[in-house]
Amino acid sequence: MNENFVDNVRAWTAVQARDRSFDGKFVTGVLSTGIYCRPSCAARHPKRENVRFFAKAEQAEAAGLRACLRCLPNDVARDEAAVKTVIDAIRMAEAAPTLGELGQLTSYSPTHLQRIFKRETGLSPAAYARALRSERVKDALAGGASVTEAIYDAGYGSASRFYEEQKMGRKMGMKPGVWKNGGAGVTIYWASVETSLGVMLVAATDKGVCCLSFNEGEAELCQRFPKADLQQGGDDFRKLLAQVMAQVQAPGRPHNIPVDVQGTAFQEAVWQELRKIPEGETRSYADIAAAIGKPKAVRAVGSANGANHVAVLIPCHRVVRSDGSMGGYAYGLEIKQMLLEKERG
Repeated sequence: MNENFVDNVRAWTAVQARDRSFDGKFVTGVLSTGIYCRPSCAARHPKRENVRFFAKAEQAEAAGLRACLRCLPNDVARDEAAVKTVIDAIRMAEAAPTLGELGQLTSYSPTHLQRIFKRETGLSPAAYARALRSERVKDALAGGASVTEAIYDAGYGSASRFYEEQKMGRKMGMKPGVWKNGGAGVTIYWASVETSLGVMLVAATDKGVCCLSFNEGEAELCQRFPKADLQQGGDDFRKLLAQVMAQVQAPGRPHNIPVDVQGTAFQEAVWQELRKIPEGETRSYADIAAAIGKPKAVRAVGSANGANHVAVLIPCHRVVRSDGSMGGYAYGLEIKQMLLEKERG
């Protein structure tokens, strides 16, 4: 869509999907009620014959329509600017700003700011700050820094504060030194099992599933965690394995299977957005990039998708190309298609 033209077919599809990535690209005018909305508005969908699309809110208002009080479509640009301001403030600050401070900075109430920030990024400002600090720790470790140096340089006031966050499950399951050393000191239980999608490998630490893949075995697991203690799963692991198998057979249903994965702040935002895609539906890489506030980072979204080591539990199979074609999948397009068919069935 350009600045003055709206593709009606594509716009109506976005409205039916309540696709947030189209917010700010056009507004939906409902002639029967005299209001205009964001594409993602949660209100009941109007009849198609009562809808007219406008490229800008000003055009809708010139046509005599007023802004919806539920989705506030005339605040899209302001919301985007506020989110960018918060991200910049968090990145520049030595200590994470409080929600109240961020509210004053953006002229939003703390509650409203938290809501729009989470809507745009998938994380609260505090969670984003934690993810950013953990990302900096990982980068420093990869660059050869000691664990202590990495923790303090990332902005943590103490090492205990960092480990407290990890213990509470807010970020990485493995401690940074363990990650740096290929899983050294960590016991990982694993098993391979036949499923309707082929041979599935499941591996887990005591915190949750750290790998779910297809048509792979112990050799590939060793490559991911070369220094971990790999053991065949026992009784407790078999209970987790049964849960995972059930999820693979019905990949669209909600689950509370624990996972022990780590990623950068960007990867975490992408994975969070993947979890929001309704079962049986797909989104393009561009849609995901727009949804996390990084519309130009389409390739990076693809890389984050590929960095997901827990297939199905984080549903990267729901991402396709912008033209609707299947795109890639680490375990083959046939498995990707079968997963989508299971969800739609």
